[in-house]
Amino acid sequence: MSTTVDDARTTPFAEADFRDRLRELPPSAKLVAKVLEDEAPLSQGQLAEASLLPDRTVRYALNRLQETDLVDSRYSYTDARKQVYYLTA
Repeated sequence: MSTTVDDARTTPFAEADFRDRLRELPPSAKLVAKVLEDEAPLSQGQLAEASLLPDRTVRYALNRLQETDLVDSRYSYTDARKQVYYLTA
């Protein structure tokens, strides 16, 4: 699978502002952001499973990402009891 230059520009990680804000965050937040780039929207449990991080670490990473406006959440369409997370960029 090849990636063109145009495809790379549409991803949040290609945006300078996104990268600058992400650079200051802990490694766990960077990993969660990368997982969300590939598979969003995901619940906290799905993020823990995909990233192999503990639930508590994922919760901390999501809080840090939300504080910097890199990630937002909404209620899941399939289960309104759950929040799902996605990149805002």
